Amino acid sequence: MGLRLATLAVLAAHPHHVHSGVDYVGVFLAAGVSWVALPGPGEAALVAASISAAHGHLDLTAVVAIAWAGAGAGGTTGWMIGLKGGRGLLTAPGPLYRLRLGLIARGDRFYERYGPLAVLFTPSWVAGIHHMRASRFLLANALSALIWAVSIGVGAYLVGPSITDIVADAGLAGGAAAAALLVVGLVLARRRAARRPSR
Repeated sequence: MGLRLATLAVLAAHPHHVHSGVDYVGVFLAAGVSWVALPGPGEAALVAASISAAHGHLDLTAVVAIAWAGAGAGGTTGWMIGLKGGRGLLTAPGPLYRLRLGLIARGDRFYERYGPLAVLFTPSWVAGIHHMRASRFLLANALSALIWAVSIGVGAYLVGPSITDIVADAGLAGGAAAAALLVVGLVLARRRAARRPSR
């Protein structure tokens, strides 16, 4: 409900004319902030921009591409924050020290085994805390950001603000479907690379 109100507020700010350059920058920044650590503004901005595209004020392809770029950049920034400082913060002596160490050890094992899948369901800085390798994280982050930008952007373009309700209702089932697509894509890409003759 809060996300839908935020989307409507963004739309109300531009009832007749959209300053497209400013709006594209806004989508990029909001997507980046959301993928660093603060869920919400990126989705609201993407929905609003996609609805503006449906009314002919913006280009949908550009909106989705810019949202994807912003989300990818934000996810990478969050991963770097987790990589550089998150683990040290969580392993510092203090309350629940042993519990925190146990959770980190379990998280390390999970990310080592299911890292690309975990990127779909956890904030990017968590992948950094668990030292997910760049080669694994960057591809998973890019695919996850693409799924998000296309599904929300095209969905809002086609059905309007109610896409937020659809996404909320899809919940775990939608996330599982997106994860399955990601895993299938990664498996196919690896098989294709393995079949290529070495030169």
